[in-house]
Amino acid sequence: MNFVEELTWRGMIANIMPGTEEQLNKEMTSAYVGIDPTADSLHIGHLVSIMMLKHFQRAGHRPIALVGGATGMIGDPSMKSQERKLIDEETLRHNQEAIKAQLSHFLDFDSDAPNHAILVNNYDWMKEFSFLNFIRDIGKHITVNYMMAKDSVKKRLAANADHGMSFTEFSYQLLQGYDFLYLYEHEGCRLQMGGSDQWGNITTGTELIRRIAGGEAYAITCPLITKADGGKFGKTESGNVWLDPKRTSPYKFYQFWLNVSDADAAKYIKIFTDLPQDEIKALEEEQERDPGMRPLQKRLAKEITTMVHSAQDYEMAVEASQILFSNKAKDVLHKIDEDTLLSVFEGVPQFEVSRDALSAGVPAINLLTDDAAVFPSKGEMRKMTQGGGVSINKEKIADPNMMIDNSFLLNDKYILAQRGKKNYFLLIAK
Repeated sequence: MNFVEELTWRGMIANIMPGTEEQLNKEMTSAYVGIDPTADSLHIGHLVSIMMLKHFQRAGHRPIALVGGATGMIGDPSMKSQERKLIDEETLRHNQEAIKAQLSHFLDFDSDAPNHAILVNNYDWMKEFSFLNFIRDIGKHITVNYMMAKDSVKKRLAANADHGMSFTEFSYQLLQGYDFLYLYEHEGCRLQMGGSDQWGNITTGTELIRRIAGGEAYAITCPLITKADGGKFGKTESGNVWLDPKRTSPYKFYQFWLNVSDADAAKYIKIFTDLPQDEIKALEEEQERDPGMRPLQKRLAKEITTMVHSAQDYEMAVEASQILFSNKAKDVLHKIDEDTLLSVFEGVPQFEVSRDALSAGVPAINLLTDDAAVFPSKGEMRKMTQGGGVSINKEKIADPNMMIDNSFLLNDKYILAQRGKKNYFLLIAK
């Protein structure tokens, strides 16, 4: 597989340094991507560069994931309007382990293949580096004029003219450049990849390698991902879409991809899956014939949910998606976990009910009027029950006096009440 050709048809190349493709065609090459360790989970904004590493390994090359422990303590000024908070070493190590576990879903770290992936942390080679040695041995090779000319610096200064930029942040590109030099010298790394906002930082690294080591190094950046409507990719009303299931449930993760627009689905399926070109083309033709079936969104959501989580999580997400209108809904309700249940019924009214009372059993008519105001009156509850409009855990009840007890609890905590077709209520036993 030709790596550059693969990335080109997938729309994943913004800039490429001359000579890069020739280097990759000549021999197995090592390339790295830097990952910010300020959280113990990656989010989908990281996925583009991770997919670049995945395709790189598929093409027979050696991927290096660099956790920016040292640079993460400073913060990259690129695309930022203010400085970030600094993190301590203990948090950093915890985040590094969590990130490696997530990366192992995409990259082979453990085999004995010559191109198995490695994870490095720049804190390991920066922590003993004295300030005096750094500015003497590294800083003297790059001029302030060179650093000031970078877009990331110019934009940051223009956006924050009143407060300027601290020396800490200004030094970031030099530290990232040194990472490239270090990996060039210690791991034979010849290529750095990242988002297009990283071009300035990456080329500072190639310049250091040229000036200090007399070597040749290369760069590829991918476009910053946008949505067709101009909105920011990866952000929802509740914030980032995380890869950690405790932060973003597999159900919500699946729903995010399932609900992207047709235009975005056509773009994302090339970037965020490793499906071959002919298969994607067939899906695009299918989408054109019957856009209502949304084959692109369904396949995109399947591939990426399975890759990030598991096939089982994907199946559960699909089943959970059908709860509202599936005839198997009552079975699914008893299978799904608490996070998925709460994700599916996010925003529905909630009522607390007594666990002790449920132990003894409560007539449904009392539970849904006195204990939880699902109905304004017992008369209305009786009338709707007679018309077949009342359900408990997606099963219609025929008798308003039917006893509801702890055996009805989902995840030992919840009861789902339904009034009519569309009104859901979540009762929480406390």
